[in-house]
Amino acid sequence: MSTLWTPSQRYPDPAIVSVTPEFDQYRLPLAKIERLATGYRWCEGPVWIGESGTLVWSDVPGNVQYCWDEQSESARVFRAPSNNSNGNTRDRNGRLISCEHLTRRVIRTELDGHRTVLADSFEGVALNSPNDVVCHSDGSIWFTDPVFGILGFYEGEKAEPAVSPNVYRLSPEGKLTMVADSIKQPNGLAFSPDESRLYVVQSRGEPRQILEFDVVDAQTLANQRVLIDAGKEGTPDGFRVDMDGNLWCGWGMGKAGLDGVHIFNPAGVLIGRIDQTERQTPSFSRACA
Repeated sequence: MSTLWTPSQRYPDPAIVSVTPEFDQYRLPLAKIERLATGYRWCEGPVWIGESGTLVWSDVPGNVQYCWDEQSESARVFRAPSNNSNGNTRDRNGRLISCEHLTRRVIRTELDGHRTVLADSFEGVALNSPNDVVCHSDGSIWFTDPVFGILGFYEGEKAEPAVSPNVYRLSPEGKLTMVADSIKQPNGLAFSPDESRLYVVQSRGEPRQILEFDVVDAQTLANQRVLIDAGKEGTPDGFRVDMDGNLWCGWGMGKAGLDGVHIFNPAGVLIGRIDQTERQTPSFSRACA
């Protein structure tokens, strides 16, 4: 069990930092960061299930999905084995969508608990290892497919890639199309609130970057550009976008100010940080009033 992190004993929590005054409206002075659960190998894909007050996430190399319950304040196994699941999200019907490294597919957990395979190949060729996933309001599902899960046996199964690391769109009718093929190992992704833009982490760029695309007719991408340059040491991974268009990015690594969560406004300007002594991708801490 890690002992690297201890909660603040004072309010406001000094780990929550306003880099610019723009972040002050999101910073609660009488809240602090609390650890919900620990002891896992490494965790990805947290998704909140509001109607049950639970948080589901993946321990990727642990091959388990876990669930934390708000009422009992305890964590339990949600699904094991998880096929080395990584990113998770929910569709507009509340169903859980998960990316699996081991089976190299994207699945949906139906409301009755059974699972439906949504995508496992492109043009007859196996995917690499779907990593992160988001849903569009038109019912389509967009996901990234880097090679991380097939590099070895720790978070999947070693294999040679058969397709390039792409970003895909799965239509409501089940047709899979490639929407971006020029990104160096695409990772986290998210839409802007009006869905006019898609943001994608280029996780093997030098430096790493968060790219921005225009979404055309809810089906294709255009006008790739850099929104956020992470610098020589910054490592963005998973992220989500709030209703004001701010990007809340799991961030690492290596020195003070680079582990935790970085918050950027829609123009790509760093406005706030949640500093941690452990890398966040993102993790399972919360701000508690």
